[in-house]
Amino acid sequence: MATSRSGRTEPGTRAERRKANTRQKLIDAARGFLASDTHSTASIQDITDAADVGFGSFYNHFSSKTELFQAAVSEVLEELGLLLDELAGSVDDPAMAFAQSVRLTVRLAVARPEMAQVLVRHGMAYIDADEGLAPRALRDIEAGAASGRFRVGEPRIALATTAGALLAVLHVSLVNPGGVTGATCDEAAEQLLRMLGVPLDEAREIATAPLPAVDQI
Repeated sequence: MATSRSGRTEPGTRAERRKANTRQKLIDAARGFLASDTHSTASIQDITDAADVGFGSFYNHFSSKTELFQAAVSEVLEELGLLLDELAGSVDDPAMAFAQSVRLTVRLAVARPEMAQVLVRHGMAYIDADEGLAPRALRDIEAGAASGRFRVGEPRIALATTAGALLAVLHVSLVNPGGVTGATCDEAAEQLLRMLGVPLDEAREIATAPLPAVDQI
């Protein structure tokens, strides 16, 4: 059994692999429509043409365009979440883990405008999702609160504030390419740490600590 880029186990037989490949082509096409904000007007024929698969194969995988686009957004979020999990595996301090995830999320999305487009246009709707970035950010916020590193009343409000800030920064990167730099990403993390109760000097030190090397950036 193999593992897909989203971390899910891929089927092993030739027929299963062919079916999984067709499904992935549809999701990849959907991601393109989401990024260009043409998903609402795209027909199923448009999607299957872009995916280079037969029209009839669509309903072997999805019951509607809505289901397909939901799967596409979920895949983007889960891909990024899995990468952040891997990079944060050796970080013991919850504040450092949170800041690292913020800094890398913005850097990765800015470097991949298609991902940024999907996150800006559809990410907020997934604030309560069971997969992707939201549950991981909530985990870090709750861990920080439990350890005394963060001072928050309701972790889910802190999560909503964090998500809104990150999506706003990504929006700036799309309307002003080049306007969001590595320093901007670090400043966003510093401000979020301060919002969570970390003192200024410590927040700045955490938000400018060396980051792990990431090939995708």
